[in-house]
Amino acid sequence: MTPLIEARNLVRTYEVRKGPFSRPQPVRAVDDISLALMPGETLGIVGESGSGKSTLGRMLLGIDPAQAGAVLFEGNPMPPPRSPQWRALRARMQLIYQDPLAALDRRLPLGVQIREPLDIHRIGSGEEREGRVRELMDAVGLRDDQAGRYPHELSGGQRQRAVIARALAARPSLIVCDEPVSALDVSIQAQVVNMLRGLQEQNGIAMVFISHDLKVVRNIADRVAVMYLGKIVEEGSSDTIFRSPRHPYTQALVSSVPVPGRRLQSRVILQGEPPNPAARPSGCAFHPRCPLAVDRCRVETPHLRPVGAERTAACHLVAGTDAAMAA
Repeated sequence: MTPLIEARNLVRTYEVRKGPFSRPQPVRAVDDISLALMPGETLGIVGESGSGKSTLGRMLLGIDPAQAGAVLFEGNPMPPPRSPQWRALRARMQLIYQDPLAALDRRLPLGVQIREPLDIHRIGSGEEREGRVRELMDAVGLRDDQAGRYPHELSGGQRQRAVIARALAARPSLIVCDEPVSALDVSIQAQVVNMLRGLQEQNGIAMVFISHDLKVVRNIADRVAVMYLGKIVEEGSSDTIFRSPRHPYTQALVSSVPVPGRRLQSRVILQGEPPNPAARPSGCAFHPRCPLAVDRCRVETPHLRPVGAERTAACHLVAGTDAAMAA
């Protein structure tokens, strides 16, 4: 089966300055990433802040163009950004933002904003569009009378539901969720995640779910890709990653996820902060914080390679990682 969306060796570099007269320094936010997503599948992308998760999500949609590599949608190259072909394809690819208040226009009522994708892509008649708005609001748990309200008149959870309804309006095949519940209370997070999962199953939508909250990702993702400093360091099925992580960085992340009834006695505490992306360490970028690093890690960059049938990992010591971390 052809993947719905596929990334091949994506690279995205930005230039940053420390001061107005300093030389620009290149920062590689996405560094040679390849992945594929099948129709109806959910891929979770996790990692610390600054690992490149959001940039990768925007590149998959063609919002941020790749400086190297390619994105394929249903086997065809992504059209150039802002081209008529790209704009037409956007009806099938939608983005759910982290901050719903910033994503919504405070001057327009919710009903108008939910209908906006239908108007832009000229989907259905006026009566059909109004019916679709009512259908979407009901699907995400909003009342009909809230269509006339403005974003500031609703709670954060209600605003996020409106953003999700708008993303679903044109019946997309792919949704990229960029930290969609991080700004919400825990109880509201669970409601929104369960709603997303239900809507995805009903409509057969593929989803890229970007988050630093592994508890949420574990509940919604079929597969998980772990990013560190612009690279994927481990990828596999959700069950495999959370049951037996192999990369030391993944083990540290997974060990911090609380499990009801279990004490965090085996939690791995990472030392130090992530390195400056403009001054990446040589070899494995994780080696300054890795408790298992050896001389080879400091000089040779590891590449993703298969580890068993359901996982890839980028670690020179991956074969002995579990035993070493347990010692």
